[in-house]
Amino acid sequence: MGRKRWLLLSVITNLGILVGFKYFNFLNGTLRDLFGAEWPIADLDVLLPMGISFYTFQTLSYTIDVYRGQLRPTRDLGRFALYVTFFPQLVAGPIERAPALLPQFFGEVRFDAARVTRGLKQMLWGFFKKLVIADRVAPIVDQVYNHPADHDGITVIFATALFALQIYCDFSGYSDIAIGAARVLGFDLMENFRTPYRSASIREFWSRWHISLSTWFRDYLYIPLGGNRVLKWRWYFNLFVVFLISGLWHGANWTFVLWGALHGAYLVLALVFAPFWRQAERKLGVHRIPRTWRFLNVLVTGLLVLFSWMLFRANDIGDIGVMLARILDLRPDPGGLHALFIELRSDVMIVTCGLAL
Repeated sequence: MGRKRWLLLSVITNLGILVGFKYFNFLNGTLRDLFGAEWPIADLDVLLPMGISFYTFQTLSYTIDVYRGQLRPTRDLGRFALYVTFFPQLVAGPIERAPALLPQFFGEVRFDAARVTRGLKQMLWGFFKKLVIADRVAPIVDQVYNHPADHDGITVIFATALFALQIYCDFSGYSDIAIGAARVLGFDLMENFRTPYRSASIREFWSRWHISLSTWFRDYLYIPLGGNRVLKWRWYFNLFVVFLISGLWHGANWTFVLWGALHGAYLVLALVFAPFWRQAERKLGVHRIPRTWRFLNVLVTGLLVLFSWMLFRANDIGDIGVMLARILDLRPDPGGLHALFIELRSDVMIVTCGLAL
């Protein structure tokens, strides 16, 4: 069997397992909604394997790197299994690459007190973000998002801002724990977050948010599709498709697909209007006020990201419609927002610490 056939077999097998466990019921339910009750195929009653999205991408990248000649295949099954199932980053990443992680398992690991101290500090910081901030904010966000029709637009916006804080502290907290634990054991994992909410554009946001995933899609999907070395319409198409699939990777729900599509649209529109934007910047003379201009760009980017988080967190598309209607209704309910503040009053310092991140 030729090398390309082995590659196709590996890709089809890995994606087939991922689709079967994670997306079969989602796709089956969509078809059932289209064709009605007479749809003959029943959903699968299976448990989703923990971390399947992460280790599927790690095995795919290994196979593709070997096929491209960027990595020599390992003959050590035990160390390969360790690369795929390395427990610190198995559940929530970072998504590691074989050329960076696999060689570390063949080297000698010696105790380094300074390294262990740094790792423990990063783990502690991750636990703080996850347990002290994210888990304290989550019940308040759930209260609004599980019953959006019961809340006014201001409350929905406030809950969405809290969710932006929650998901960052939750996800980056997990990454800090994983990176710190690996460091204690003598191994290095890649950085996964770099203060993403300080980004001045959506493009910059994606260079700071879930870096291991965005670079994975860049190297194994965006560039193979042609990247930006194609006609403009194809370039825009490549970007949009990558983010559409990225949204689906996060979960089997149309809300995630919409979230990915929205970020794809953000990036495409930024490219389309870039010449006009640069011309407007020259006319406005923003080079004379770089800090103020960056602050305004960070603010606008933050609002765009905040809106996208509403799609991401919504339980279904119907709830998105309800929340948008509440936001567009300019009649606030002070009682609803006041109730959230009462729940938060003992955690004001916690939320303040989170916002400072």
